[in-house]
Amino acid sequence: MHNKNSFPWGDRTYIMGVLNVTPDSFSDGGQFNTKSAAIAQAKSLIAGGADIIDIGGQSTRPGAEIISLDEELNRVVPIVQALRCGDDENPPIPDRILISVDTFRSEVAAAGINAGANIVNDITGGIADPQMLPLVAELGVPVILMHTRGTPQNMQQMTDYQDLIGEIYQFFQARIESAIARRINREQIIIDPGIGFAKNYEQNLEILRRLSEFKSLGLPILIGASRKSFIGKILDQPEPKKRVWGTAAACCAAIANGANIVRVHDLPEMWDVCRVADAIWKEKSL
Repeated sequence: MHNKNSFPWGDRTYIMGVLNVTPDSFSDGGQFNTKSAAIAQAKSLIAGGADIIDIGGQSTRPGAEIISLDEELNRVVPIVQALRCGDDENPPIPDRILISVDTFRSEVAAAGINAGANIVNDITGGIADPQMLPLVAELGVPVILMHTRGTPQNMQQMTDYQDLIGEIYQFFQARIESAIARRINREQIIIDPGIGFAKNYEQNLEILRRLSEFKSLGLPILIGASRKSFIGKILDQPEPKKRVWGTAAACCAAIANGANIVRVHDLPEMWDVCRVADAIWKEKSL
């Protein structure tokens, strides 16, 4: 089993490239829904400068239907295996490229890590499946805990906060405590405020504006703003793929305010954005 977490946080921004192996993701649904297309896209992300490939088999866009466990396993595991171990047509990807499995099911996380993935990315912060945190502890891999409310079906009706940043902060405190209680090493935890998940337009902007307030938790911060609808609203751009430069501005703001990882669709454009933003803002500490 391939596992390492050797990023020196603070030196530079790491780039997570999105690989949706789903027919219905909001931005590129169906585009990489075959094994060959998915592998070609992963290689393109790596060539563009991605440090991590985030593979998701369950769409989590607002309103998405939840698929069966078998369906999710069948979408994700063969791609992880083909990338990490290679197959008849493709050599394995370099070891320095990490693979994360974007899932809230412990069975998919376990199968993904066993197939060669390195990180578990759980949009529910380990809440949806009570076995997730114990499993992550057992596997000894890094975990990304994201803030959301409800499910993809109803999350956009759950945007009523008294104190947005305070409530997300408290959520993280509780989830971190829960993870540590289940013997996950604090150094293996990454937090994600969940742009677009149970957040409205104004709230997404507020998170980016006040992101530095989460730095006092002392953990790496991931931001996934890529191509999302708040950018479309600002630009009056209904087509997600045409939100590249809006995404660039959001990534730049996130880096200026302390993000350590950006989760994006558009490489190599975001590689350039990260390197210039890093030259301006990155300090040598979390």
